[in-house]
This record gives sequence, C-alpha cells and structure tokens, in this order.
Amino acid sequence: MNDLLQLKGNFYQKASEVGFGAPQLPTRAVVDLKKLKSLHDDLVRLQNFWKDETLVSGALISVYYKQVIAKSRRVTAYLSKGKITANSSIVGARFITDQHVKKHVITHYIQMNILELSITRLKHTMDIIEYVYGGTITSEDTKPEEINSKNIDFNGYSIAKSVFLNIVVDSFYIDKFDIIENANHFTDRSIITIFKTDDDTKAIMEKIGIKIFSNRILDDTTLLLMPDQFDILNARAPYLISMATTDFSVLTKSDFFESEPVGMVTIPKPKDEPIIGVIDTMFDKNVYFSEWVEFDKRISDDIPIESKDYRHGTAVSSIVVDGPTINPDLDDGCGRFRVKHFGVATSKEFSSFSIVRSIKEIVAENKEIKVWNLSLGSREEVDENFISPEAAILDKLQFDNDVIFVISGTNKATGDKEDKVIGSPADSINSLVVNAVDVNDNPPEYARRGIVLSFFNKPDICYFGGSSKKYMKVCEPNGESRVAGTSYAAPWISRKLAYLIHVMGLSREVAKALIIDSATTWDSVYAVDEASLMGHGIVPQRIEDVINSKDDEIKFFLSGISEKYDTFNYNIPVPIYKDEHPFLGKATLCYFPKCSRNQGVDYTNTELDVYFGRITDHDKIKSINKNTQSIEGQASYLREDNARRYFRKWDNSKHIREVLKDNVRARKSYSNKMWGISIKTKERLESRDGEGIRFGLVVTLKEINGVNRIDTFIQQCALRGWLVNKINVENRIDIYNKANEEIEFE
Repeated sequence: MNDLLQLKGNFYQKASEVGFGAPQLPTRAVVDLKKLKSLHDDLVRLQNFWKDETLVSGALISVYYKQVIAKSRRVTAYLSKGKITANSSIVGARFITDQHVKKHVITHYIQMNILELSITRLKHTMDIIEYVYGGTITSEDTKPEEINSKNIDFNGYSIAKSVFLNIVVDSFYIDKFDIIENANHFTDRSIITIFKTDDDTKAIMEKIGIKIFSNRILDDTTLLLMPDQFDILNARAPYLISMATTDFSVLTKSDFFESEPVGMVTIPKPKDEPIIGVIDTMFDKNVYFSEWVEFDKRISDDIPIESKDYRHGTAVSSIVVDGPTINPDLDDGCGRFRVKHFGVATSKEFSSFSIVRSIKEIVAENKEIKVWNLSLGSREEVDENFISPEAAILDKLQFDNDVIFVISGTNKATGDKEDKVIGSPADSINSLVVNAVDVNDNPPEYARRGIVLSFFNKPDICYFGGSSKKYMKVCEPNGESRVAGTSYAAPWISRKLAYLIHVMGLSREVAKALIIDSATTWDSVYAVDEASLMGHGIVPQRIEDVINSKDDEIKFFLSGISEKYDTFNYNIPVPIYKDEHPFLGKATLCYFPKCSRNQGVDYTNTELDVYFGRITDHDKIKSINKNTQSIEGQASYLREDNARRYFRKWDNSKHIREVLKDNVRARKSYSNKMWGISIKTKERLESRDGEGIRFGLVVTLKEINGVNRIDTFIQQCALRGWLVNKINVENRIDIYNKANEEIEFE
C-alpha cells in the first residue's frame, strides 16, 4: 500500500472580480400589470394587518417564490431601503411543494417605513409598465439598449431606473407576499422558536400573557413552553412561531439480548491514551474497564435511576475503550482509548431542552476533548423545514470550538416496518452522522433514512452495527451482551477519528474528510434513495485502509484557510505518461460553517465550492465533476435546485469523483501540464461568516493501468516547491508514544 501524503505549500487568495450588470428578466420571461397588481394588493393587505398589531414594532413578510431560489435571485428592490438590504432582513426560510414543484418561502422582518417604500416603488413601476409598455414588459424590453431607447423620464415617475428594473425582475420570481402561520398542537411541553424581531422575546411573551423564566430560554428566540402556554401563543400570535417541536424525546431502542457473565477479563491500566468524550445514559463503575472511564453524572439526584439506565451508556463506552478485545473480528487497529463519560439521560423519556443545556456546559468545561460520541437519538422524525434545537446547538459548538461530534443515525423501533426519517440530533450538519450496515454490508431492518432539510445528505457514512444475522458484543453491567443498532456503529467511527486527530496529528477537517473519502469507491455515486440510508458509503474496518491507498493510487491531503473569494493553487504535478495523464481523480472537502437555525432550510451561512482537475489552455480548471457554478457565462444557466442536487451547493461535506469504466482512457495533457485546486467562498448572509474558515481536502488519483507512480509524484511535487510529508502509521505511532513518555530527572 502507498502512504498518505501531506502537501504543504501556499494557497493563493483572490477577491471576486465578478460584478453585477443591469438587472434583466430571463429569456422569454414576461411580467404584466395583472401580476404586479396582485403583489401590490398583497403588500397593502399586509401593511393594514401590521398597523393593527402591537406585539412587535415592525412587520413579518413572507415571500413565496415560484421555485427554489438562488441567493442572487432573491428580492433586492422589495423590502429594502438604502444600506438596509432585503437579504439582511431574512429571519426564516422553508420549502413548500406546490403541484409537485418545490418552492422557497423566505420570511423577512422589516420596519413599517420599508414596507411603505416597497408599496410606493411597486406603484411607480406599475405606472411605467401601464403607460410606457402598454401593460406588459418582456425580457427583450429589459435589455439595456432597449431601456435606453425608450427615453423614459424615470425622475418624472419618481423612481430610479435600477430600482424599476429590480422591481420587475423581483416580481417575476415571486408568487405572492403573505404571512406564515404554523399549525401545531402539543400535549407535552414544547421547544418553540419565534421569528427574530427588534423586540425582546420575554417582553413579547409577557404582552401575550406568558411568563417565561430565564432557565427556560435557550437563546434569544428559543423557549421552553408548557402546553397551555403554547396554546395561548398559538391563539394570540401564530404568525410569530417560526419552529416548534416537542421537548420530550424517547430514546430509539437498540436491540438488547440477555447478558451473559464474562469470564476473567483483564485490561492494563490506562496511561496517556487519547480521551474520547461520551454523552449518554449512566455508566456502571463495576465493569472490568472502569479505570479507563471517568464518569460524570449530569442529571439531578431527584431523578430515580434503575439498573436498566446503565446498560446503553456502559455498552457504548465499552466499544470506545476496548471494542476490539470484546469483538476480535472487528479489530480496527486503533488500540484502546480513555473515556470521559457524561450521564445526561436515563433510558426513559428525557428532556431535549435539558440535554442541550447540559451539552453546552460539558463542552465548555472540557476543552481538551476533541471527539465526542453521542449515541442518543429521538424516536420522533426531524422536521423537513428546520433543524432540531439539539442539532443546532451541536453545530454551533463545532463552529465555535475545535471539536467534532459523532452521532448515531437513530433506529426504528422493533417491528416498525415502514420507512422512517432520522431523529434528532442526527440532523446536525457539522457532525459526522453514522448509520449502520449488517455483516453483508446491507442496511439492517432498524436503519432510518435522511435526508435533512430536503437537501443535506445525512447520514454521512455507515459502519457495522450488528443485526439478527450477526450481533455485536458489548460489555454491560451484568456482563457480555449481544446488541444491534446505530448506537454501536458510531463509537467505532469515534475511535477512528480520535486516532486520526490524536495519534496521527491531523486536523478535524482532514480527519473527517479522510473518513468520508475512505467510504467512497470509483463507482457511480449512490442514487438519492440509497444515499439516504448509506450516506457516502461504508467506512473500512482497519484504520490503515482509511489512511493509506492502494499501490495504483496516490492519496494526498491539503489544509487551508479561506480568506477571500477564491483560494487556489494551480501547481499540482500529476504524472504524465506518453504525453497524457493516465489517472482518474476523486476529492473530498470538509469544513465546519457557521449555521443559522432561524434561516430554516437555508441553514448553512457559507458555501465552499470546490474545483479540481487539469488546467486548460485557457488557464481554467477543467473540474472532474464538470462543475460550472462559478464559470463566467455558464453559471446563469444552472438552476439553484440543480446546483444543490449535482454539485451539493451549500453542503459542508462534498465528494466529487470520476467513474472507473471498462473503456477508461488517459486524460489529455494540456500545454500547462498541471492540475489545479480552486475553492470559492460564497456567503448567504451579510455577516461574512466564511472569512477565516478552515477546510481539509483529500485527493485520490487512480492510475488506470495499475502502475505505481507515487515516487514520480513526490519528486515532481518537490521540484514544484511543495513540502511532501509521508503519513506513515508506524512512524506516527512511535512519535506519539515518544511525545507521551514520562521523563524522570535524577
């Protein structure tokens, strides 16, 4: 096998040079007076409604679009004034399906004077279209030369030409303006998020007649309400409710079988092995590996604890600490790990709100822990229009801290035959979400499906989790037990991540990319139906197979920081044979963006758009996945929903690859001879959250003739100024052990 290579060199940074021309309707598009009159009536109706409302000082306006809308196609002249852009006022986004077409609904919070200005702008636009264009304006009419030929006195109509054109273009993409109201009813207490406004949330609740204590506030807009309180809010101001979910979660049950007493099991005393954080049910200190686990009980002493409350948590930690000893046929080569185990729940119902608050405290108090295993999950399905509060907190913790969560993909209940969508917190976008496969690499009967927010491909990967064909062994308080569930697949991935980060010395971004990349093949990518169960694929058992590559492959990784629009290097010397590149390529990119739960389906704030391939004679990257999103002259033809489907736009884990076919041929070598990498940063909001975001990129090159060309690649990289490090497993283990030796001074 070939060693993994690290390429160290400079990524160059370049600001965007793309400017925005005059707004123009798409080809053959038409906007008529009837459409504008309908939108005008919508805005006037909303203006009258919000004038009579006193709970908030402004207005919540929802824009219903005709399709899934790109950021560049969102309204710009509506709901804006001067430096206050419409995009900066967005407080929510969701998808609806209308006549089998998925559409965006985006909610804005604006002041009344901005709403009044939008109505005025629309009225002036209607006057021009009626008196200058006879009631209808076409895409031809909005071309700059055609507009200029009309000699329209825009000053006389009290509107700027650019505003007029933007109102026309905005109106083409809009179905209507309205108010979003959520139809929910809860018999138990619920976690409610209201739309963000300029008004204090507690003050709004008090106006409605709801008293909220500080310990029931998760953030500025998210509250814990009792059923009668929710009913009051829903009756008085349903338009304020952005998201709502029940607070009580029931653990998705794993299949447990009778425990059997364990014979004499020995384990050496722990030394300086890496620590993995486990957040789960209780841990039994009487098991044979208890010295390896530091237990921290985080539930109230007033909550009664039964013997069964120790089973799940103890079993999960047994895999993290000593999984290969318990399951010799599953030995992953990672050794043993110490555990800091936090008991936050019992095996019965638990409060999601309480667990979220506990996790925030736990991570803040344990900065040294980089990998966290969370094998708790809800029986309830996640909502298609918003991320769960639990997942949102995990995503924020991972953006703010150098940590990564590994989360089980949740299980169906025994006997549940119908498909079921994953439960929270497996909808966490930044986390590595793990589904299970059986001994034959097929999804077991308990597996649940993604996707999340109608787009994000969760789970990320899958791993053996046991099934009726072959169970996994764990250690529980009463001895050895045979189990099955995603809860037991996740700890094996936590072990691999901790090994990559602590022993191999890799960043979490590279470690995550390596795990995902190792699960992929040279075949076609999974169809949506398969990917919703399998993610990117099955992670290999042995850690060497995650890190190393085959003899006919070259695997290398690069790390970088995005500081400007384009982060690039056009200097990758892929070997040439007979003036051609006899290689296929694949690449996996991972990063941890800031996320905004109040943005609904538009959840990730930053997009890193990856390009990898040969440099053409026009000094452009010919990307291996034919990505055209940022190519001048071609991007405008790509619909937003297709950009998301084919190029994973806005997804924070991207995998692109060429497919190995029987008739595969070497690639043309252009005059430049080099390959290049370009990562383009795009922001959804005004806050520029992507500046300084770190990324990890893993690239694999496959020699189509089976020849090992890694030495040639290393030599040519060195000639091109790259510092090449071989990531050799044995060497890294020696370095890790030396670094952790205790030195005794005489």
